[in-house]
Amino acid sequence: MADTWLIVGLGNPGPRYETTRHNVGQMVVDELAGRRSEAFREHKGGARVVETWLRPGADKIVLAKPNSFMNVSGTPVAALARFYSVPPERTVIIHDELDIPFDVLKLKTGGGHGGHNGVRDVARAIGTADFPRVRVGIGRPPGRQDPADWVLSPFGKTERETLPVLVSDAADAVELLVAEGLLAAQQKHHAPR
Repeated sequence: MADTWLIVGLGNPGPRYETTRHNVGQMVVDELAGRRSEAFREHKGGARVVETWLRPGADKIVLAKPNSFMNVSGTPVAALARFYSVPPERTVIIHDELDIPFDVLKLKTGGGHGGHNGVRDVARAIGTADFPRVRVGIGRPPGRQDPADWVLSPFGKTERETLPVLVSDAADAVELLVAEGLLAAQQKHHAPR
């Protein structure tokens, strides 16, 4: 029997937040579901999920979008991890990252939360920070704009032109992480374009 991976795109629920920088993690799991022609359904764990496979005969993947707000993402992630019996090392969290320039991906396992409240809450809820992360760069706000306002604002016009490629690259990175491991995904996706 194949092992299961839990792949969570962090974000905020509802149409108001769909196109914001903070929801880029959910955009990536939408891309992964779309590649498999799958639709999300409600799960009792407090999230919308798709149960699918990387490819036929490979490990099962559960794509998830928590129904909670970003800062309290941990409870649904922990509930899904328990329900599907997925350990932290197979729980991939995809999230926006202020400290990485827009259109850059970085992958890692463990480490600090870097001020990201969603990542902080996931680590608290599952009892460890040692889980893989696909960090999607959104860059810092211009001038003196408050970072909280920045992450909750939609991508700008120029960013929207590049965003589909960034989301697709992030989905590729998740697939490679699951198929071949973190190092293979880092070697491919940390290199400059």
